[in-house]
Amino acid sequence: AAAISSVDFTVLEVLRTVARQKQLVAQGASKTMHSRHLPGKDGKARAVDIAPMFGGKVSWDWPLYHRLAPIIKQAAADVGVPIEWGGDWRSFKDGPHWQLPHRTHP
Repeated sequence: AAAISSVDFTVLEVLRTVARQKQLVAQGASKTMHSRHLPGKDGKARAVDIAPMFGGKVSWDWPLYHRLAPIIKQAAADVGVPIEWGGDWRSFKDGPHWQLPHRTHP
């Protein structure tokens, strides 16, 4: 994605502990304790949070997420990795959140 992106971005978070997930739910930043950031049976996460950068700092500005999303989707398609974007969700839109689909990565 970095090679084709005109938007600077950074990885914020991948694997989370249960304690971290509880903290995010308590803050309202997450709605579930079944996050794909929590380790699966193999100890790996199935999600990553990616944020655009503006002026050298993480941006929470939605227009930047909408510019970054097609780049991340294209990069994933280029390497044959199916992904889902939290910004495409109908409720609780989550701009930084990207995950492997349950149907292909249980």
